[in-house]
Amino acid sequence: MRNCTQLLILVFSFIYTTVNAQTKTDLLVIGGGASGTMAGIQAARMGTNTLIIEETTWLGGMLTSAGVSAIDGNNRMPSGLWGEFRSHLYTYYGGPAAVYTGWVSNCLFEPHVGNDILKKMVAAEPKLQIAYQTKWQSIRRLNDRWEVTILQGKKKSTIEAKLVIDATELGDVMAAAGAKYDIGMDSRDETGELQAPEKANDIIQDLTYVVVLKDYGKGANKTIPKPEGYNAAEFAKSCDVSDPASFDSPDNNCHHMMQYGRLPNNKYMINWPKSGNDFYLNIIEHTPTEREQALKAAKLHSLRFIYYLQTALGYKHLGIADDEFPTTDKLPMIPYHRESRRVKGEAVLTVNEVSRPYEKTLYRTGVAVGDYTIDHHHEKNQAAPKIDFVKIRVPSYNVPLGSLIPKGVEGLIVAEKSISVTNIVNGATRLQPVVLGIGQAAGALAAISLQQNMAPRQVVIRSVQQALLDAKAYIMPFIDVPAESTHFAAIQRIGATGILKGTGVPYQWANQTWFYPEKIITRYELTEGLRSYYTSLLNYWGASGDPLTLQFLLELFDKAGTKVTLQQVEADWNKLALAGKPVATLELNRSTTAVLIDYYLKPFQKGVDFSGQFN
Repeated sequence: MRNCTQLLILVFSFIYTTVNAQTKTDLLVIGGGASGTMAGIQAARMGTNTLIIEETTWLGGMLTSAGVSAIDGNNRMPSGLWGEFRSHLYTYYGGPAAVYTGWVSNCLFEPHVGNDILKKMVAAEPKLQIAYQTKWQSIRRLNDRWEVTILQGKKKSTIEAKLVIDATELGDVMAAAGAKYDIGMDSRDETGELQAPEKANDIIQDLTYVVVLKDYGKGANKTIPKPEGYNAAEFAKSCDVSDPASFDSPDNNCHHMMQYGRLPNNKYMINWPKSGNDFYLNIIEHTPTEREQALKAAKLHSLRFIYYLQTALGYKHLGIADDEFPTTDKLPMIPYHRESRRVKGEAVLTVNEVSRPYEKTLYRTGVAVGDYTIDHHHEKNQAAPKIDFVKIRVPSYNVPLGSLIPKGVEGLIVAEKSISVTNIVNGATRLQPVVLGIGQAAGALAAISLQQNMAPRQVVIRSVQQALLDAKAYIMPFIDVPAESTHFAAIQRIGATGILKGTGVPYQWANQTWFYPEKIITRYELTEGLRSYYTSLLNYWGASGDPLTLQFLLELFDKAGTKVTLQQVEADWNKLALAGKPVATLELNRSTTAVLIDYYLKPFQKGVDFSGQFN
């Protein structure tokens, strides 16, 4: 296997941080899962002394420890650290085609490889330490700091931190810290979402105890012992591979079903929703011991499905992989939790904002992006109100910064799946690339908060967004302006002002928002976009539907209160890496217009509050 020697060296080179009784840190991240790892890397890169505590010996959470190593969404938006992680996967396996092994995703990988890559990324950050096999026990606020009690083995100690990020799988820390939160489905009246049930309930999505199988070769018999309570009829419809988004009639193809989560090196991620190994449990409010006991049923259900695949479907040569997880039963260390507590934050993202982002201004505060459709798993709980989530058509979207900041609790940032969104929207924000982006945003917010010695809620939103742009992370979900583009940051900034808006398209399982950078813009379109920022344009009606020219743009600048001459533009043109020649009659496309507005008017510098309104 490629690079196996290099990865072996990496595994044995990590220093397991021992927390002593006097440990202090600026930033403590509780949970080294998908968002926690990204938060730690981003904060450390911005100069913050950061400590992550993680219960297992792995990093990555649902990406790795839970075995969900098939990325859902953001294939055309490799934002920030997600794009960096994917680039490492490409290098390890040999390019994009080498990880396009199953049909559920464009990017599939072996969980242990993902863990090794994350550890490599972490090891490169001198200001970041990891304490593995470390459980948090309690948290309390002492003056302006947090005191967190932890357990390493049988040794109990405390960590004192200026700021804490809750990156746990179920939002346990923010609950213990006193943050208010919701669990389950919201009521229609509360959220204003027409698709929500009439009454709230505590029903969450099914979880899955993933299993990774390996092909041991023709003639091998890796059939597991018959699990207790096995009933083949329970899985009889599992070969239905019809796409619910296309409303097809059932299409039974067992071979195609097995290719769903095929991983490199002849392995298979078994995370199958249709009469497969999804399982309903709501253990959010349970104790750790109660959770461990309850999860035995989820494991058993997955083993029953594996036995069905091996016996009823004849895949006896596929056995539980013996080279993935460092567990006795060779199953993942944790289950795949699709839903957790959802904090009551400074902003809440509802399906109304996701489906119609420009009707309000919350989009201006975006810090992470996603394009996967709203996807809920409720097959195993027949008591769940029937909502056709597939019919909730949305474009790609961004997550507001205020969703990471709990109301009423200082010095705490919330990440992972516990951010302030509605139950419906959680069906989209729970997916891996979004959670990675949420973690990166949490790290950027934490770093600035600590650098400026202010509470996270006091940090200027635009400063967090700019830090993310500096890290090549998206704050607006424009798929046609990649991070490698010369004008990426300028277009992202102008997009986040709303002066130039994107066009959203609900599209299959990878929704879209297009900026159309090469499209010629009209005088009227730009004038309309500028009105909300410049009151001097409110009563100006001299803009027609003619193409915008450079001369007309400069006239608008003048009316907006900024005098820019053609000679200034000529002098700056090449520096701004703009195409063509800056003559007065030049018709401007959206990209060039965005760059000129960003450079001369600087509207992004105008502050916004958590709702996106000017402050």
